[in-house]
Amino acid sequence: MTSAPRHLILIESAKRPPSPSDEVETADLLWRKLREEAQDAYDDEPNLASLLRRSVLDRTGFEDAVVHRVAGRLANELVAGAQIVAAFAAALQDNPEIGAAFRADINAVIDRDPACDRFIEPFLYFKGYHAIQTHRLAHWLWARGQTDFALYLQSRSSDVFQTDIHPAARIGKGVFLDHATGFVVGATSVIEDDVSILQNVTLGGTGKESGDRHPKVRRGVMIGAGAKILGNIEIGAFSRVAAGSVVLHPVPDHSTVAGVPAKVVNRSNKGEPYRDMDQLLSQLAYDSFSYEI
Repeated sequence: MTSAPRHLILIESAKRPPSPSDEVETADLLWRKLREEAQDAYDDEPNLASLLRRSVLDRTGFEDAVVHRVAGRLANELVAGAQIVAAFAAALQDNPEIGAAFRADINAVIDRDPACDRFIEPFLYFKGYHAIQTHRLAHWLWARGQTDFALYLQSRSSDVFQTDIHPAARIGKGVFLDHATGFVVGATSVIEDDVSILQNVTLGGTGKESGDRHPKVRRGVMIGAGAKILGNIEIGAFSRVAAGSVVLHPVPDHSTVAGVPAKVVNRSNKGEPYRDMDQLLSQLAYDSFSYEI
């Protein structure tokens, strides 16, 4: 049996209820917890008072807060934050699942990052969280035919967050980009729900081929730092790709692959790689040989 996710414990243990004047749904425990943490930070760190008010305390709900924080980081003298906020608002109205993904992604950070136990940290500071939410807007724009705005957001996200995710790529919810720097995702890539990915990971093609040419990462996968996964191959559910691996062939479900080129070094139905975040291969139950893949 797996332990309860830490974010559920954190949400349920909110220290104080909102005041009657708060413009917040009392049932929205995530929003209550984020506001509480923002108020504590506001009281403790006056240098961040303006940031905390504009990002959280003056906002009307969690989705509104995420939109304004991400738009604030993306805005520049060429494309104003208000334009990005308006696009996000249209996307959220058209597809409420985008807001649900905002929530699942921030819960994933709290659940899986041992260095983080406050929602305010990924919300304000973590470029991996912000990059994924930027992609969600870019993907919605791409699907609507607004390809230039989508590509602009991809470029701007690359400048600001050091990630390069093509707007056509499909990304599920509950996705955790740990550190995120150097993350590259090709146009026909798929990342399903509940996936954890560390820095300098590439989901790329093998050359100039056209059509469906990028990896498909199934649910529950963890991809270690510096891994390169190339071609239209499937990374099976609940698998682990070791740091620095180069994966050129499909990976079976519930497998660990390592090496250049990567080979299967372990198969086990136990554990949840995306939550375990275990990158120490020496602690895995190795077989005495490698499987060809």
